[in-house]
Amino acid sequence: MAPRAHVAALLGGVLAAGLLFAAARPLDAVASPGQLGPGFWPRLVLIGLALACVLKLVTDRRGAPEAGPAAGGIDGTVPAVSVARLGSTIASILAYVLAAPLLGFPLATVGFIVLFMLLAGARRAPGIAATAVVGTVVLLYSFVKLVYLPFPKGAGAFERVTLVLYRALGIF
Repeated sequence: MAPRAHVAALLGGVLAAGLLFAAARPLDAVASPGQLGPGFWPRLVLIGLALACVLKLVTDRRGAPEAGPAAGGIDGTVPAVSVARLGSTIASILAYVLAAPLLGFPLATVGFIVLFMLLAGARRAPGIAATAVVGTVVLLYSFVKLVYLPFPKGAGAFERVTLVLYRALGIF
């Protein structure tokens, strides 16, 4: 991307984040007193977008080297993308979205994290299991307990499993 177009895109990101931030304000009209409204999380993400764009502008002005996968490997080459792995990863995300209403958020999330880590190259079972379980519990506490965001509980027996888990964790 040309330098001017790059700067324009970053400034456009900041502008878009600001406009969308303002547009999200009415979402909190439905919030109960003392609770975060439904506009809180979108606004938090928009703040992150604006800060990332500003940080990129600042690092570009200072001449900081590019970081991340686009910068290339040790020898300066860009690593090849495995189309099969990319396709499998996208399929796992779609499967997660479809499975969550049936299995419930906790079971679907543990399964998704395990699968995603395997597709990303993780191979140590204890680390994968710990990440899946701890990550799911952190998400449950963050969103169900603190923000009161309802997640799918599952259907039939899966709903009962989810409710037992919620009670065991003290979520409700």
